[in-house]
Amino acid sequence: MWRSVASNALTLFIALFLMAGGLLLWAKRQYEGPGPLAEPICLRVEPGASMAVISRELEGQRAISNATIFRLGAKYSEKSGLLKAGSFLVPPRASMEEIVDIVTRGGRSTCGTELNFRIGVVSAQLQLREVDPATGRYVEVLAFDPAGGEIPEDYAALRAAQDLRFRVTLAEGVTSWQVVEELKAADFLEGAVVDLPAEGSLAPDSYEVQPGMARGDLIAEMQRRQAVILGELWERRADGLPITTPEEALILASIVEKETGVPDERGRVASVFVNRLRQGIRLQTDPTVIYGVTLGKEPLGRGIRQSELRRATPWNTYVIDGLPPTPIANPGRASIEAALNPDDTDFLFFVADGTGGHAFARTLAEHNRNVARWRQIEAEQRGQGQ
Repeated sequence: MWRSVASNALTLFIALFLMAGGLLLWAKRQYEGPGPLAEPICLRVEPGASMAVISRELEGQRAISNATIFRLGAKYSEKSGLLKAGSFLVPPRASMEEIVDIVTRGGRSTCGTELNFRIGVVSAQLQLREVDPATGRYVEVLAFDPAGGEIPEDYAALRAAQDLRFRVTLAEGVTSWQVVEELKAADFLEGAVVDLPAEGSLAPDSYEVQPGMARGDLIAEMQRRQAVILGELWERRADGLPITTPEEALILASIVEKETGVPDERGRVASVFVNRLRQGIRLQTDPTVIYGVTLGKEPLGRGIRQSELRRATPWNTYVIDGLPPTPIANPGRASIEAALNPDDTDFLFFVADGTGGHAFARTLAEHNRNVARWRQIEAEQRGQGQ
């Protein structure tokens, strides 16, 4: 009898073991396999939320098949305590494993509503935008110049939304004075910037900020990022450049930044200035003349006068030899890269070609022909009222 009982118990144990193994295998497939979500959703994770709360919400939105498996999988992978607050885009058919990674990896939010304060070269703009889950792209809801005096009626209500995120974006080529002045209109920041940051020391980039952040702290983060970028690219610079310090690289990069907005041209533009520096030819670049007139405090808003081309300022490269003493704007990574790794050319000149880009030349005669063509294009545009 005991032998029969033992045999039955062993059989039952084996059956239970196999059932448990099968259950674990099924749960693993549920956790790692494609999920039931048919359309993308924007998942909001509130500060202090738990995996239990998120699992129930995901189950309610039919993004996962089983909240318990989701919680156990997050716990087994040791990610239960890594949940990040924010708004996250969950794509169709995302597995539970993928969703856990999305809400725990950190970084910027990937969907929801965002107020982006964009500081451009000419003006600043407050942009209220939200991500369309179907496309993953931002859709602009509202945009206005905060310094223009005309604030939309619905701005206050939209500004008070609980899930609103805040961002400050610097365009390439803005000056430090512009950044400090424009940040005064960012009503979600606090405090004053005591000292004007050195020209060129701010990284054109996108910065996610918290309401109430000190403007000085944001400036410090902009400076930190630019220092990291410059240090990284300086270490990978080309050999034999006629610049000897990272500071000179920043100056050259700022000139490249202001001379062209065409990404593919940066390396060629940089090569012209590098070739001129090597041969001891003055740079003769208009943006440096403009900076000597405005000191970066506002766009010139008109053409350069002949008297300004002849005026002796520390930045007027028609008058001085070599590089000016400081950058003339805050260059982006691509322009710094171009200054430190320019194209290998023998160009010494360039002029606008009427398409938004430039015509490059090796000789003065060739350059003069390019200039004549540009003058003809300018005359035709004036005649057409452009």
